[in-house]
Amino acid sequence: MGKTITDKTLALAGVFQSAALVTQAARRGSADSAFLETAVRSLFVRNPALTLDVYGDLGALQLGLRTLAQQLDSTDGERDLDITRYVVSLLHLERKLAKRRDLLNTIAEGLEKTERQLAHFHITHDSIIAALAEIYGHTVSTLQPRIMVSGEHNYLQNPDIANRVRAALLAGMRSAVLWSQCGGTRLQLLFRRKAFLAEARRLLAGR
Repeated sequence: MGKTITDKTLALAGVFQSAALVTQAARRGSADSAFLETAVRSLFVRNPALTLDVYGDLGALQLGLRTLAQQLDSTDGERDLDITRYVVSLLHLERKLAKRRDLLNTIAEGLEKTERQLAHFHITHDSIIAALAEIYGHTVSTLQPRIMVSGEHNYLQNPDIANRVRAALLAGMRSAVLWSQCGGTRLQLLFRRKAFLAEARRLLAGR
């Protein structure tokens, strides 16, 4: 796995994509199906040769790259505080999760079990999403401080939508782990914002 600015930006875009999907589901009751599929699929990619292999291609990360650029650009006033909060929380909790071998084993076992269901269900089928939500509930959700999701009460009370939120958060944690594997740190995000913003814009332009 590479540790270049490109690698780190791709992993970070994965975290932002999951955070954006959480806000979509929590606020409007649905999340973009193509980008949700990318996020969920990333959970089942083991030992990728390249960072981008986790997501497939740049097109599959467009939501994450756009969201990353909007959040890091201090001039356009388009920042979404909930997305910022989710990203910061995921990066913080990833450091805690890294020290919990028991939870990491539970996640790995849960994903192996869920992967067997893919022979019968599409990757974003309700049964798969529910299984991923359950994994999240038994692992990441037990870490403190818990991620508190903001949105429409009626949506968040809907079990299917709540499951999508948790599945997206689990995928966000997978990208947070990738970010760490690529050498990313929260201090870099703080002090190298312009570099990440420039790289996200370059990737969005397809250059």
